[in-house]
Amino acid sequence: MEKQGSLACVGLGMTLGAHLGPRSRNHIEQADVVFVGVSDPLVELWVQEMHPDVRSLQPYYQEGKPRTDTYREMVEAMLAEVRAGRRVCGAFYGHPGVFAQAPHRAIAQARQEGFPALMEPGVSAEDCLYADLGIDPGVTGCLHLEASQMMFYRRKIDPSACLVIWQAGLAGDRSLARFSTPRAYRQLLVDLLAEDYPLDHPCMLYEAATLPIHEPRIETLMLRDVPDARVEAQTTLVLPPARPLQPNEAMLARLRALDEAAKRDDATPVIP
Repeated sequence: MEKQGSLACVGLGMTLGAHLGPRSRNHIEQADVVFVGVSDPLVELWVQEMHPDVRSLQPYYQEGKPRTDTYREMVEAMLAEVRAGRRVCGAFYGHPGVFAQAPHRAIAQARQEGFPALMEPGVSAEDCLYADLGIDPGVTGCLHLEASQMMFYRRKIDPSACLVIWQAGLAGDRSLARFSTPRAYRQLLVDLLAEDYPLDHPCMLYEAATLPIHEPRIETLMLRDVPDARVEAQTTLVLPPARPLQPNEAMLARLRALDEAAKRDDATPVIP
């Protein structure tokens, strides 16, 4: 009987060697071939220690090449091995389902063609951000937006929540072919944010640590200074709340009415 191929896309986590879960490691070790999608060559070398056939997806990226083409080629490279009856593992930086289109597309395509396919989560930059910045999303809530999407579309901002803007270094890129955008693009992002935040509002530039010997980058600055700061593709811009939570008096009144009704029901004697 011909061997059926399969696909597992797993997360390596953010910090080298520290975030890999046992299930993800098992998929890597038990695969016939491993495709690795990370930007750090040290991480690739580490994965190569776990498996004899590790193939880098990084060469598919090129300056000026649309990322849509890159993702399509990555998916085809992995699916070609699945169709050949091999157990394929795609190992990706962080969480394989967060800011990573190729794993989602590859899994969907594999399933459409009748092959078993799954995603195994990993520690993402968001997880590290909460820990490193001491943010509890349950306190005021967090709104997460990608920088360019925020600029391209009319998104409703709530300044009473924590605003997390991903890929700030690519703000305003319409080509999907650049690794960064210049200062003028970040200025437009700041102009947009200034509609809801004062220019002297404190914010943070954040980058998770990728090596155990490194510290995360946490740089505090005012919103007006963001265009002149060092902002890379992996830099996240975080704006703490700019105003207190506003009570919804109408909803609170309705909830009080429900509470009072529940008390009356509990006080009503039960006649046998």
